[in-house]
Amino acid sequence: MTYKAIIIEDEEPARQLIKSYLEDNNDIELAGEFADGFNGVKAIDELKPDLVFLDIQMPKLTGFEVLELISHKPAVIFSTAFDEFAIRAFEINAIDYLLKPYSKDRFQQALDKALTSIRKNEAFGQKLLPLLKSNEENQEVLNRVAVKTGTKVHLIPTADIIYIEAEGDYAKIITRDSFYLKETTLKYFETHLDPTQFIRMHRSYIVNVAEINRIEYYDKETHIVILKNNTKLRASAAGYKLLKSRLQL
Repeated sequence: MTYKAIIIEDEEPARQLIKSYLEDNNDIELAGEFADGFNGVKAIDELKPDLVFLDIQMPKLTGFEVLELISHKPAVIFSTAFDEFAIRAFEINAIDYLLKPYSKDRFQQALDKALTSIRKNEAFGQKLLPLLKSNEENQEVLNRVAVKTGTKVHLIPTADIIYIEAEGDYAKIITRDSFYLKETTLKYFETHLDPTQFIRMHRSYIVNVAEINRIEYYDKETHIVILKNNTKLRASAAGYKLLKSRLQL
């Protein structure tokens, strides 16, 4: 039996190396190679490969962003240059990775491990969840947010976000010209957006302080925040204190 694989790697020499290492593996049918995460996300969901060779550090869309956006969940062999956090996350969650530069023997070891998992019909979506959660727990400040609508991937600069609203299991991201849904929590954005730019002013809202026009009194517990686009949002008592401090009211 053969298994379908694709390569998502922005560096041509790295893609060539993987292809050369696969030449002696009759179990693998290489269905495509892609130089960026945008095409990689589309290919995973359309081709539904059994296995993906995925680079973590790519300029347009990182490997972790690719994993957040895909619907089909294949087995994944990650590759990375030295990244202390990423490596710790892989090791904690017992997911294999290739540290560049890697040998053919090390590549084959990772491939054998992945094929064993595929033959056991392991649920890779569940296996990847702890890795994604570990990645969410790093303290890196976001300068963009990756979302998918249908088959199209959008990268939203955080400076374009007006506010974010909790909507069930999703966060609704409102920009100047549209809105997007991302399957994550407001807590994730609260801990990853620049705290000098964004404030969690209510359990349901995070606001870009640059988009605030004025704040009006509502009652003893809450205030109404009126944004530059005339949207009105309620601030909790604790949220108002944060806004008052940040805006020096």
